[in-house]
Amino acid sequence: MARLIDRGPGCPTPTPLRAESAADARGLAYTAEVKAATDQLYPLVKDFITPMEWPAIAPLVHAINTLKAEKDAVILAHNYMTPDIFRLVGDFRGDSLQLAREAAETEASVIVQAGVHFMAETSKILAPEKTVLIPSMEAGCSLAASITGEDVRLIKQRYPDYPVVTYVNTTADVKAECHITCTSSNAAQVVEAIAAEWNTDTVILVPDQYLARNVAAQTGIRIMTWPGACEVHELFSAEDVEQLREAHPGVVVLAHPECPPDVLEAADFAGSTAALANYVGDHKPARVVLLTECSMSDNVAAENPEVDFIRPCNLCPHMKRITLENIYDCLVEMKHEVLIEEEVRLRAKAAIDAMLALPKMKAPLAFETGLPPRTIPMVEVSTVTA
Repeated sequence: MARLIDRGPGCPTPTPLRAESAADARGLAYTAEVKAATDQLYPLVKDFITPMEWPAIAPLVHAINTLKAEKDAVILAHNYMTPDIFRLVGDFRGDSLQLAREAAETEASVIVQAGVHFMAETSKILAPEKTVLIPSMEAGCSLAASITGEDVRLIKQRYPDYPVVTYVNTTADVKAECHITCTSSNAAQVVEAIAAEWNTDTVILVPDQYLARNVAAQTGIRIMTWPGACEVHELFSAEDVEQLREAHPGVVVLAHPECPPDVLEAADFAGSTAALANYVGDHKPARVVLLTECSMSDNVAAENPEVDFIRPCNLCPHMKRITLENIYDCLVEMKHEVLIEEEVRLRAKAAIDAMLALPKMKAPLAFETGLPPRTIPMVEVSTVTA
């Protein structure tokens, strides 16, 4: 750390004191013990945290990892977490499908969800006997907020012959009203499986209109959807892809299927966060851009230092509400426990179990790129209640 110099006779104004760090505020010091325990971790984040910053971060990392052992806790870290969380305190890392499986299988008695609220609910649905904590109750999701359980009930009243698939990015009350859940890793698999089970050529997929349109382009199933969208991914456009290619010749463009269909049409590869990470690891493109949330590129880049990452950044404000500080606080105080009414939990679990019962894929499904965007029917509450 830089040495602080007190004001002397030659100083016209006081030298500002260093602001108190989050670790300082919690009585956590960068002691010799902390240094010895965390020195081997620093190389994992050296490209994102400077040596000057590390003494303010290491005490929190050490304290969190100590608390996990004391309280029999694990941290589920989504791919959109910042590298300090993802690489230094996360016990299980991945996309929502991977974390859902880990929540169901972990033997720990406490689960801390380093992600948004619907993910914590999913952990509680699958592991009701465990204490599930979320570091910030404000870590929501624009997509999950776009639809309610009542909306789904109205949809089912109007379209009783069609199964309703919900993207896992929804609240427990929405899952409880749907027949099966899906993730971006397995959406096409789920749609085809439920259509066969119901002997129908039409499936309703809510709430992400762009995921639904992108899935519709991959399958012969007729899909109806809902006007929801992720506030991060809907900002990307085909024009962005064109500009990236002009500015960075030879760049490989990878897109998440929550992006608008014209983005997937222009991209080189598309898939879930797990699929995007796998692509980079398997193909090692010389230069790559990931059209998804900011921290995803940071975390994949850390695993692939030989790849040059171009980083157009759309930040998820909800994911970024999760910090080392509030992870520490929630473990110390065991606060922000996620609870679900048992009747809702059981019905939501049935929808998740239906998904998990499908044959496990060897790898996340990729979305075929270069396909022209398709228009699919939109279900709206106003239409349902008319």
